[in-house]
Amino acid sequence: MNARQTVRSWLNPPAPAGPALDASERRGVRIEITIVLLVTFGLSGLSGVLSLLESLATPVALSDQTVALNPSQAAIDWIDLARQLLSVTRLFAWAALGLYLLWRAGIGPTAAGLPPKPKLRRDIAPGFGLAALIGLPGLLFYLTAQALNINLTVQASALDDHWWRVPILILSAIANSSAEEVLVVAYLISRLRLLGWGENSSLLASSLLRGSYHLYQGFGGGVGNVVMGLIFGRYWQRTGRLWPLIIAHALIDMVAFIGYALLRDHVGWLP
Repeated sequence: MNARQTVRSWLNPPAPAGPALDASERRGVRIEITIVLLVTFGLSGLSGVLSLLESLATPVALSDQTVALNPSQAAIDWIDLARQLLSVTRLFAWAALGLYLLWRAGIGPTAAGLPPKPKLRRDIAPGFGLAALIGLPGLLFYLTAQALNINLTVQASALDDHWWRVPILILSAIANSSAEEVLVVAYLISRLRLLGWGENSSLLASSLLRGSYHLYQGFGGGVGNVVMGLIFGRYWQRTGRLWPLIIAHALIDMVAFIGYALLRDHVGWLP
C-alpha cells in the first residue's frame, strides 16, 4: 500500500458489517443512546455549553476568569476524601455501563479493544506515543488560546495539600480516561455503526460530544478536545484497540493534575 492509499484508508475507513435491524430495534438503540448520554457525557455537554454562555455573559475577559479542576468538595478532610472517591467511582461506573451495554449487544471487552492483558507493542507503547502527540501540542494550544482570550485560565488541581492528594489525582485521571474512552469512543461509535452511520459521521459525532463537555474551559478547550477526539476515535476505528487511548488520556491527565498540584505554590506563572 503506497502513501496515498494509506492516507485514504485512514480518512475513509470501511465500516464493519453489522446485523440488520428492524424499525423496532433501531428505535430501541436510539432510546438507549439517548438515555446513556443524558445520564453521562451528553448532560455534561449541555452543562458545558451553559458554563461557556455564563462566562461570555460575565463582564470579564475569558482569560481573566478561572476554572478549577479537581476542587475540594468539603472542608473536613475525611469527608472531602470520601466525596472524591465517590466521584471516581461514578466515572468507573459510567465506563462499566458502556462495557456492559456493549457486551449485551454481543461486543465483549476484547472485541471493544480492551483485552484482559494489554500488550506492550500494541497497547502500552502506542499509549505513550499518543500521550506525547496530544499532550505537548495541547499545552501549546491552551497557552495560545488563553493569550487570544478565547479560553479561561484552567487550574488543573484545586485540592488542598492532603496526604491523599496525589493518589486521588491519579485515580481521577484513570477514571476520567476510562469513562470517556469507553463511552465516547467505543460505545457511541459502535452503537452509531449499528444504526447505519458511516465511520466519518460517527467519528464526528463522538468528537463533537467530547468537545462539548469541555466548553466550560472556553473555546480553546472545546476545539482542542474535538481535535483529540478525531485522532483518538480514528485510531480506535483503524486498530480496534482501546487500551492505547485510555493509557494516553490517563497519562495526559496525570501530568497535568499532579504537575500543577506540585508546582503551583513554587512558580509564579501558574494561576
